[in-house]
Amino acid sequence: MRLAFTTEYDGSTFSGFQRQKNADSVQQNIEEALEKITQEKISINYAGRTDAGVHALSQVFDFSTSIKRDDKNWIDGINSNLTELIAVTSITEVPDDFHSRFSALERSYTYVVYNSRSKPLFFGNSVHWDNNLIDINIIKEQSKMFLGTHDFSSFRSSSCNSKNPVKNIKNIDIEIYENFIFITIKANAFLHNMVRIMVGTLLDIAKGEISSSIEEILSKQDRTYAGKTASAKGLFFLGPRYDLKFNIPSPTEHLMNRFKL
Repeated sequence: MRLAFTTEYDGSTFSGFQRQKNADSVQQNIEEALEKITQEKISINYAGRTDAGVHALSQVFDFSTSIKRDDKNWIDGINSNLTELIAVTSITEVPDDFHSRFSALERSYTYVVYNSRSKPLFFGNSVHWDNNLIDINIIKEQSKMFLGTHDFSSFRSSSCNSKNPVKNIKNIDIEIYENFIFITIKANAFLHNMVRIMVGTLLDIAKGEISSSIEEILSKQDRTYAGKTASAKGLFFLGPRYDLKFNIPSPTEHLMNRFKL
């Protein structure tokens, strides 16, 4: 049988989700926890490869196993063998042809900006701090230009190896709570560093550091015209969305409640 799990993690101390040879990763921690409770070498599929410092609320991973356990036993067993920075939150039995990455219909990210002259003392590892004056109305207007299908070559890292830079941005939502700015983006897929470059460019335009519009930058299809890459620690992978037949929980839609004290 094939099982799919949702998991959340604080990416602050990890080199990213994907297993690496000489660095600590979320995937390695999960697979080692699975090996302890199954006594099997398990390699998982996963929905999104988050980079070093990036967090997740509903990352999805799956694997095949012949071991029978009840849901609570699976979740408790895995979590008892994980670092406190990672937690499995749900489990679903899925068809054998399910794949966390390839079965996803869309993915969602939220980027969190803390806009204040003072340092975000209690949120230092989970927000991007900007102490400059940011015009939120400019961010809202400029962000609309991302909507739809575009070539995002201007918003990909130099190390991105995706063969297709064309992506479909389905929705962008801007929320404000006190000093926090939440920028949530839904798309069919994303390029490497795409969200961070999109946000960094919006901030640079809103602060008057870039005079070009998002529409103009998209048309250039050249990374040098976009703004800075925003820091990884402000980025949260909300998760993928699947066909309802898989019965996997939908991505968390409102990250803002996590930041309300």
